[in-house]
Amino acid sequence: MSEEQLVYETTMALRGKHYQISVYSRAGGRHVAKTALTEDDIIINDGTSLEEVLTKHQKLLPLAVNLRRIFYHY
Repeated sequence: MSEEQLVYETTMALRGKHYQISVYSRAGGRHVAKTALTEDDIIINDGTSLEEVLTKHQKLLPLAVNLRRIFYHY
C-alpha cells in the first residue's frame, strides 16, 4: 500500500449520526477518501483530485450507509 498523507477532514450527518470523512493524498497525485463505519468496515473512494474524491464520497456514502442498515436489518 502506498504512503498516504491526510489533507482534509470533514463530517457528514446521515440519519442523526455523524460520519467522519478523511481524505489522503498518495504518491502520483491520487486522492483517497475513507469513512470507517466500524473497525472492519471502511468505505473507500479514490480520484484524481481532492474535489473529485470528496464529491464522489459524499454522493456514495449515504448509499453505503443505507445498504448496510438494510443488510443488518435482515
